[in-house]
Amino acid sequence: MSNRRSIPLTKARSGDMKRSMDRIPIAVQLYSVRGACEQDLPGALEAIYDMGYEGVEFAGYYGRSAAELREMLDGLKLRVAGSHTPLDHLLGDNLEATVEFNKTLGNQCIIVPSLPGERRGSRDAWIETARLFNELAAKLKPHGLRVGYHNHSSEFKPIDGEPPLDIFLGNTGPDVLMQLDVGNALRGGADVASFIRRYPGRQRTVHLKEYSSKNKNALLGEGEAPWKELFRLCETVGDTEWYIVEQETYPYEPLECIARCLENLDAMGK
Repeated sequence: MSNRRSIPLTKARSGDMKRSMDRIPIAVQLYSVRGACEQDLPGALEAIYDMGYEGVEFAGYYGRSAAELREMLDGLKLRVAGSHTPLDHLLGDNLEATVEFNKTLGNQCIIVPSLPGERRGSRDAWIETARLFNELAAKLKPHGLRVGYHNHSSEFKPIDGEPPLDIFLGNTGPDVLMQLDVGNALRGGADVASFIRRYPGRQRTVHLKEYSSKNKNALLGEGEAPWKELFRLCETVGDTEWYIVEQETYPYEPLECIARCLENLDAMGK
């Protein structure tokens, strides 16, 4: 790709720079660099590998089959941390094809990134949505797959005196994952540390997105998120298996932004 030379690659792969095996691996949500992926997916994945990321999370497949994607990732020794998958891809006759796609891809975590209004507009709607996710988790488990939900900021705005995310998680079993998006949660006014403590073991994948009340383009580590405490909780009670960097605002070119995010994580000991 033409812009790769400008990307800081201080984590370029070498025998001296391999990450410790006893730490939580770091992936990137490809939505962060969707333009680069649309333009040149193999080149974008190679750049991501060169930065030092260990995995990727999908949000769309750029017209490739699961086998094609798997071949690209295997060639770079990148793993799949998850895939954002529309809910309707898990319903009815679509479920079988989604299962087969993810098994071929090598993905174990299917994350629903949003819900239609009728599934989140009231307390009863959230309870029914929770019931549906319990059913999906039971259907996916025999295939070695897990399902979860990704929060925005609105899920922390109370309905009938209770945040929707609490309604959802209070009515789902432990097999339903909660992909915590830190930046979104803080934007919604959540006490994120308290949230992790309240639902131990549910944060298997966590989106590391910064929040800043002063700088909408803040990169990871440059805002107000209490990362030290959140990392401690993820690593003790959250059962977190992947940290996933997501950057949706850009003070630099997107690939450079995610490279800088990884550098900042390294400075924080991650």
